[in-house]
Amino acid sequence: MTVKTKEEIKQMERVCKLAAQTLYHTAKFVRPGITTDELDKITHDFTLSNGAVPSPLGYHGYPKSVCTSVNHVICHGVPGPEVLKEGDIINIDVTCFLDGFHGDTSATFFVGEVSERAKRVTEVARRAMEKGIEAITPFGTTGDIGFAIGKYVTKSGFYAVEEIGGHGIGRQFHEDPFVPSFGKKGRGDRLLPGGTITVEPMVNETAATLVEHAIPGSSVKWYTTSDKTLSAQFEHTVLITEAGPEILTGY
Repeated sequence: MTVKTKEEIKQMERVCKLAAQTLYHTAKFVRPGITTDELDKITHDFTLSNGAVPSPLGYHGYPKSVCTSVNHVICHGVPGPEVLKEGDIINIDVTCFLDGFHGDTSATFFVGEVSERAKRVTEVARRAMEKGIEAITPFGTTGDIGFAIGKYVTKSGFYAVEEIGGHGIGRQFHEDPFVPSFGKKGRGDRLLPGGTITVEPMVNETAATLVEHAIPGSSVKWYTTSDKTLSAQFEHTVLITEAGPEILTGY
């Protein structure tokens, strides 16, 4: 885990604030009839207009400025001609790069009126992220986070994705440590004051296996549920302090 100086933390605060603003600016345009490509352009233009660049664009060959994961897409969905329709859910995952630092956040949004099961999996994903953040203590471990997330998701009748999770973040888009959505208390990497991580549980309706999909020209993969049931995700970038966690991408 990379520990940041006071000045680096200030820079992280700035880029994370912009990431949150970008996410919710883009979310205002979510409605039936819009394409995910249009949402990508909105994200791209807003990011550039605020003096930053989209971290995903060109990252290991990723072709777009944002990830848009609709319904049974778990993460890394690539924007394209797909038209959003009434009843869909969409996770929008935004990362901005400003003055040498990255800020990363995502949330799942409703497209018009959605089903009760869509509302339920989305709410469980949001609360799972909160549970994970609440478990952060200075000199605690990533296992503390994973345990809190996994316990809550399982008790709620859903399934936390284990293969993909959060990560350290700062000068690099993805740094150590890996932040899981499962685990045991006291296990894993130590959480050091001054460190910054993302907490981003992905919650599926069922225990069906993941399907990995290639992105042409990129080493990044995108993932879906094999039974096409719903998946939802929320993410914050969090600073670990001597007093506990501080959400940097709050809005």
